[in-house]
Amino acid sequence: MRADICVIGAGSAGLTVAAAAATFGHEVVLIERGRMGGDCLNYGCVPSKSLIAAARHAHMARDGARFGVHATPQVDFHAVHAHVHAVIAGIAPHDSVERFEGLGVRVIQADARFTGPDKVEAGGETIRARRFVVATGSSPVVPAIDGLATCEPLTNETVFDLTERPERLAIVGGGPIGAELSQAFARLGSAVTVIERGTLLAREDADAAAVVRASLERDGVTLIEGGELARCRREGNARVLTLADGRTVGADAILVAAGRRANTRGLGLEAAGVATNDGAIVVDKGMRTTNRRIFAIGDVTGGLQFTHVAGHQASLAVRAIVFRLPVAYDPMLMPRTTYTQPELAQVGPTEAEARARDPRARAVVAPLSGNDRARTEGETEGFVKLVLDGRGRLAGATVVAPTAGDMIATYALALSAKVRLATLASFVPAYPTLSEAGKRAATLHLGEKLNRPWVRRVLGLLKRV
Repeated sequence: MRADICVIGAGSAGLTVAAAAATFGHEVVLIERGRMGGDCLNYGCVPSKSLIAAARHAHMARDGARFGVHATPQVDFHAVHAHVHAVIAGIAPHDSVERFEGLGVRVIQADARFTGPDKVEAGGETIRARRFVVATGSSPVVPAIDGLATCEPLTNETVFDLTERPERLAIVGGGPIGAELSQAFARLGSAVTVIERGTLLAREDADAAAVVRASLERDGVTLIEGGELARCRREGNARVLTLADGRTVGADAILVAAGRRANTRGLGLEAAGVATNDGAIVVDKGMRTTNRRIFAIGDVTGGLQFTHVAGHQASLAVRAIVFRLPVAYDPMLMPRTTYTQPELAQVGPTEAEARARDPRARAVVAPLSGNDRARTEGETEGFVKLVLDGRGRLAGATVVAPTAGDMIATYALALSAKVRLATLASFVPAYPTLSEAGKRAATLHLGEKLNRPWVRRVLGLLKRV
């Protein structure tokens, strides 16, 4: 079988390449061994945000008393499960085999393996293509902890199949997945304990993580930071987790959210001359591997593991393959959001990262406590932090707010377009909105610049004219 492009992996990245290339007249073969739509649709973004939405409604019912509205939620976890899977089912046709075959893509549902630098075997077929795109994603890592396997731990690939709410849920890992699902299950009525060997959301801005930490604890999540899980054991239907310091945690279910591993096993990358590093495919800024025929995009490259990043890399691959344009991927322009409540969003370096690179870097913070919309909503814990480089230019932004994931888009665009802080200070958001907090942060910075002796002298002269 011959094709212009052979795509391995039908997650968000692979589907984007396949659809775009077929639309522009290329012969495309798409190979997927699992479910169409990949991790995002079936085990990641879609089900997790659907569960979080259900949990938010339960929380709002309880939280209404401070607004004078009293209600007691009754959580039907079977119905919650049905909601999650109805959302998946509603999106699935867009990612289906039938849709892509309708676009002219040849879909092979089987394992794929390179048998040479320009050919792949899958489903009894040998495919030769001018270009290959590897978009096989990543899988959750279950650490080799004594007795953990016998406790039948859940991962993001199985937790959304639960039809009964666990009364006690232990989550191993305090990264974005652990933080999001700990709060969601706590709001739905589970007693949740998070065991994190380091600190909660360690990669994020420390001030922002502290706001999220306080929110999780208010929702009843027990956080054990600096806790090393040593072993697990079954006691009937219950699980007992023992930490290195001897403390124990009882649970009815364990969710492991301790990192992910690139899906490269069995791909035969050696036969294709594709280099890897710690299991992930090595790529250049143009998403090319060490074999110039082969591109790799998404989680399999070991970088930022987000659907929108995978989609962006897919668009770069299409530009390079279909239009033969030069492309360059810049991870510093990629925003990310942890969907706790409040949400935590980041683009560019955090304040600590910026200061490590440049001691003159600084940050300007506008707390939500000074924002009128936040006050009306009773959501004043959070802030917008603009990170400035040593020359006073925008380098990054941190937002902690109920809609931080939407608000960060302004700063992602500003970084990408190299927008000046003066422009951010002069734009006019609607009132009252949380977006005003970002404008206020930029205005505070410009106000500091204007409060200099020479500026005051000039203003004094102008006053006399």
